[in-house]
Formats: sequence, structure tokens, C-alpha cells
Amino acid sequence: MNLKDISTSVPKKDHKGKVSGQLPYISDVKVEKMVYGVLYRSPIAYGKIISIQLPILPDNYEAVGAEHISGPNYVKIIKEDQPIFANEWVNYIGEPILMLVGKDLNILYSLLDEVKIEFEEHQAIYTLEEAIKQKSTSTCMASYEFGESLANISAIEQGAHQIIEEEYDTGYQEHVYLEPQGMLAIYKDDEIIVQGSMQCLYYIKNALLSALACGDDEVRVVQSPTGGGFGGKEDYPSMMACHVAVAAKAVKKSVMLVFDRSEDMVVTTKRHPAKLKYRTAIDKEGNILSMCVDIFLDGGANVGLSSVVLQRALINSAGVYKIPHFHAKGYVLKTNTVPNGAFRGFGAPQSFAGIESHIGHLSKLANIESLEYKLKFLVKQGDPTITKGKFRDPILMEEMVEDLLNVSDYKKKKEQFQRFNQQNQRYKKGIGTSLFLHGCGFTGSGERDHIKATVKLIKSKDDKVSLKISNSDIGQGILTTLCKIVAKELDLPYEEILYPYPDTKEVPDSGPTVASRTTMIVGKLLERAAKKLKNQWQIGVEQEIVENYVHREMIPWDETTFTGDAYPAYSWGVNFVEVEVDRLTGNVKLEKVYGNYEVGKVIDERIMKGQIDGGLAQGLAYGYLEKMTSKQGKIQQKSISDYGPPTSLDVVSIDSKVFDNPYADGPYGAKGAGELTLIGGAPAVQAAIEDALQTSFQQIPITPEVIIESLWMREGEEVD
Repeated sequence: MNLKDISTSVPKKDHKGKVSGQLPYISDVKVEKMVYGVLYRSPIAYGKIISIQLPILPDNYEAVGAEHISGPNYVKIIKEDQPIFANEWVNYIGEPILMLVGKDLNILYSLLDEVKIEFEEHQAIYTLEEAIKQKSTSTCMASYEFGESLANISAIEQGAHQIIEEEYDTGYQEHVYLEPQGMLAIYKDDEIIVQGSMQCLYYIKNALLSALACGDDEVRVVQSPTGGGFGGKEDYPSMMACHVAVAAKAVKKSVMLVFDRSEDMVVTTKRHPAKLKYRTAIDKEGNILSMCVDIFLDGGANVGLSSVVLQRALINSAGVYKIPHFHAKGYVLKTNTVPNGAFRGFGAPQSFAGIESHIGHLSKLANIESLEYKLKFLVKQGDPTITKGKFRDPILMEEMVEDLLNVSDYKKKKEQFQRFNQQNQRYKKGIGTSLFLHGCGFTGSGERDHIKATVKLIKSKDDKVSLKISNSDIGQGILTTLCKIVAKELDLPYEEILYPYPDTKEVPDSGPTVASRTTMIVGKLLERAAKKLKNQWQIGVEQEIVENYVHREMIPWDETTFTGDAYPAYSWGVNFVEVEVDRLTGNVKLEKVYGNYEVGKVIDERIMKGQIDGGLAQGLAYGYLEKMTSKQGKIQQKSISDYGPPTSLDVVSIDSKVFDNPYADGPYGAKGAGELTLIGGAPAVQAAIEDALQTSFQQIPITPEVIIESLWMREGEEVD
């Protein structure tokens, strides 16, 4: 198939394997002399390990712990605070202390019950509220502050008509990837090959080089077909890889570690619960004069990627609005709970849920229709960002909003819903909106200073071209989209472009599969490499082309002052959501969902539609369905049915459109799309529920319990 228009959909590269069930995931793999591992995990939230007593182990069953680690006992991520195996202190329920390995999983689980560990238990911090009260050096794992001076803001507040203070809470969110976490270390005399379900091969390789204290050629990392990630397979697999590799080296056998769903839900990273505080000064007409935002993220027991998640949350703290005299500060606080980490949107969903809610509530005070109020403050091309960067490229938000106003018949719907609600005591209808953006790629100069991506194209003697990059297809479709970019540039049939699952022995480090960067950054490098290959093409000759990242000149980013261009480009979105709320049960029923998006140029229309539908389902569920709680440090939801992600019955067909706005530094004009589609769901569904019930909420998810409680409180007030 030759490609005339890059956006035209093609059959996905992995379509047949997935649909037929023939594609082998990590739990399908069996190798010679393979044994299984099971982890003994801390039953307490915080304490000191006094003694470990193992049962008598049968022949060929062994225990592996911190004493078997050749290098330092921590998972190499950003900070050195996450042990591979805890051997002195435990910091959360579920922290791995040791691993038992052997051939039979049933025997391993029965042996696990016989392990006796004595602890000296200490007082734990269980909630974000507790951590905020104790916000000292011991609980604060990261903090940033930027914006207008508080003295200036104080002077503005003195002349304000009103100062509005609001607090907003967001909960955990579980990734619910289809395939639980799994990792296999294949033992060989001269190397250990670690393969499994993953997003970031070189994160894992660097963690293994540190843990095993070995040479670069002694470790290989290979991605297996991966059944979803959403960020949950960004940092977490590094710890599992260390577990299986350390065990394989100790027992000189291949070791497989695969979680079942309940273990996966209880111990893997989640979206950070957050508390957002707003202090906003307005004039008599409801115009915003100044705004201060404080963000607190629950980091859990280890820092992991939390500092970077906080950066993203802060950069997005003003939403899509040009707010004069803006100040933001944020903290990641430690609690003795499961560590939180990367999740699609990376801090932005918390910020957008909060700011969209706050702006909506301000519109009520100003007595201006909420969407009209939002549009008053919408940023325009050429405006400064809150970090003193610049929105350089055209912004199509007004056209996107205008289109949805027409498609949804918004004004007429509002009138219809008002009449329906006056006539109906039990059921209430509402419509809500959200406006949002997402920065594409790594924050600031991360691509230039830290990632330094390299890609390679190899042409074989039979003129087949292979992509040699470290990026993982985790369901988002890059096996297809990146091959399309190369095929189009070389003017070759798409089928003749190969993209084998990456292996660090074969591929250079083209950076992690995160941050809406793969298509825009890596795709552009591949486009440039393909251009070179086309110019140098020699029939029947093996050729290799290498291409390195080049940074776009922008306002330099300074992480210490939080100033400069945080991103080279932004993608944009608008969501409208219609709901019906049952006042008797508190149930929320989605009736219509609309989404308009601008992601530069779409590389494959069907894949983009998949991103929109999947992202919106996840974002909407974050707003009203998915409830995860921790009690005394222990996650309470151990199964998918306990947690309640959306089923096909909860999601209605999504009316979506993508606006063309090609970006010069993206392949064929493409920008990032993976995270954007999730961000608007929660704030739009909240606004719709508020519109239906004519009330305000200060948190998500807005579950039936939250709705019923709110109605009771309101009825109580009315009785008074």
C-alpha cells in the first residue's frame, strides 16, 4: 500500500496477531529451566525489620534478597530512595522484602505463608491531609514555586471586590491496563536478557546496570508485546526487572515474575491523589484580577517520578487561560502508602480538573454563562505562558468551540434541559464543557539535555527497511504510525517497512515512550533519517542511517525559577458532555459526548479515533466512576469489579473531530496526541453534573454517594 495522504488509515502492523490471539505476551513465554518468583511483601506501613526467618525450602527452591544485589540496593530512577528489596526499613504495605523462586507456583505461595518477619512498627502517615499538616522536611519530597510576587498580589487583593478561596480534591486512578505487569530474566553465562511488558527500555537497562554492577554488554532488555501501559509501565517495570535479574544471577536460572490482577492493583503505582487550593481576586464584573494556586500531591512512600509529575501539574495550573498576576507553588508529600507514579497526562488531569471547576464556579458568581466566561480569558497566539514562555503557533480553540456549539446545539439544549428539569423531580439533565491543552514532549530542555534521542534506519540487501528505535508500542499504534512516516518519505509500500519489537542490543536510545513525544519527536527524527536514506539509496546494498535530536530554539527553560518555554508545542481540545442524573440513586448516565481536538496533522485517522475514544473513556471515568481508596495504608480495591472502570454500557458513542493545524517541527506536521484526549473528560462531566443539579462539587470522582450526600446536605439547609 502506497500512501497518498499520511492520515488515511491502514491495517495496523499487529492487527492479525492481536485479533487471532497468536501474539505471545510475556506470560505466554516458556524457556528452558525457567523458575517462577513470588514476592514476600511488607504487611505493615512503616517500621524496622528486626529479623527474617525462612521456612525449610525444598530442593531447587531458593530465597533471594538484598544480600544478592551486586550493586547498590535501590532502583535507579531519579532519587536513590526506593530499595530493590527492603532490608532495614519498610515504608508501605506491599513493599518487597524478598523473593522465593522455584518451579511450582502453588508450592511457592504455600512457602510464602511460612516466612516469619519480625518488625518494630512505627507511626505511619496514611493520608495527604496528615502529610499537609506535617509539611516538614521529612514529608516534603519535592517543591517548586513561581510567578508574580506575593507582595504584588497582596496589593491587588486589597483593591479587589471579592476574594474567592476554594479547595479541590482528586483521588487515585488505577491504570487498568489489560495485561498485568510481567517480567522474565533469561539467564546465560555471559549475559542476562530481561524481557517483558514495558514502556521504557533504557530506563530498565540503566536500572539493571546499576543493580547488577555489570558491563553494558552483560545485560539486554527486550520489549514483549505489551497489553497497555498508560504510564503504569514507565517506571514500575524497572523494579520488577531488578527483581528477576538479581534472582536469575543468584540462582543461575531464568526467572519469571508475573502479577495477577489483585497483586497488580494493590502494589503498583497509581495516579497521585491531589489537593489544589485556589485564592482568586475578582472585580465587580467578575473579571479575574489575580490568582494563587497551591498544589499538594500524595507521592506515596518513594519519590519515583513524582517531582516531574508535580512540574507538569504546576505548568498546567492556569489551564488554557490568560490570568493576570498569577502565582503557583506545589509540593510532593510523602505518605506511607503505595508509591504513586506516571499516568497518562502526568499531573495535568489533576490541574485541569481543579482549574476548570474553579473557573466554572467563578462564572456562577459573576452570573455569566460558564462557557462564555471561560472564553473571555482564553489564551491567544502570541500570549505569554505562565512560565514566561510563548504560545508561538496558531491556536484554533475558538473555531473548535464554535463548531461544537453548532454540532451539539448547545444553547437550545441548555433551554431544553432547563424545561425538563423544572418538570421532572427525579431526573435532571445537564451539559458541561471543558477547554484544555497538553504540552508535547519532555518539559523544558529535557529532550536536549537528558534524552538526546538517536534513531537508526537499516536497509537490508533485499531493500527492506527496518526501524531501530527503543520506543514501545503499548497499544497506541506506533508500530503502524512510525512505519507510515518512513514509508511515505521513502515512497515505499507500507508493508515493506519493518519495526521489530525493540531490543537494546539492536537499537539506540531514542528515549522513553512517554510524554506525548514519540510521534512528534521520534517520528520527526525518522522522517529526517528516511529523507537521507532516500537521497543515498543504493539497490541491493546494506545501508545504515543514524539521526540525532536537534533542539528547537526557544526561550531557555530554567527549572530552578520555572521560567521559559516549558514545551516546544501544545495540542488542544474541547469537550462537551451531556448527562442525566438520577436524584434518587445518585447515578449519572452519559447521554452525549463531544470532542474536538487539534494535534497538528493526524498520522492515521483510525488510530487517532482510538486515542480519542479510549482517552475520553478514561478521563470521564476519572471524573465520576473510578473510586480507589487507601485505608490505614492499604489499597481497598483488589479487583476490577471492586474498582469500577467503565464498561461498554457506561460509554456512549463519541462525536469527535480533529482540526488540521500542521506543526513545522513534527513529522508531516504531527504533534502529540496520547495524553491530550484524557484530560478534558473529568472536568466536563463534573460541569455537566453541576449543571443538572444546580450545585457545586469540590472533588472528583463525583460518585453516587457524593451526589446523594450533597443532596441531603442541600435539603437539610432548605429545611433550616
